[in-house]
Amino acid sequence: MANFEIRFKCDVNKGDYIKTEVVNNSEIEVSMFIENDYYDIILDKSTAIKFAKTLRTEINKIQD
Repeated sequence: MANFEIRFKCDVNKGDYIKTEVVNNSEIEVSMFIENDYYDIILDKSTAIKFAKTLRTEINKIQD
């Protein structure tokens, strides 16, 4: 399984990041470090799929 880390540019704090990883071989953990606060979201597989579809839909709504 892929274990990857995404780092994104933020105007508020240079060190902000989002990281995803598989936990217990059945859940996906999305960890966010934003403005010196740490947040975790744990998603089961079906919820992660729905979230990904929703995110893609919202991205497609963005007009350049």
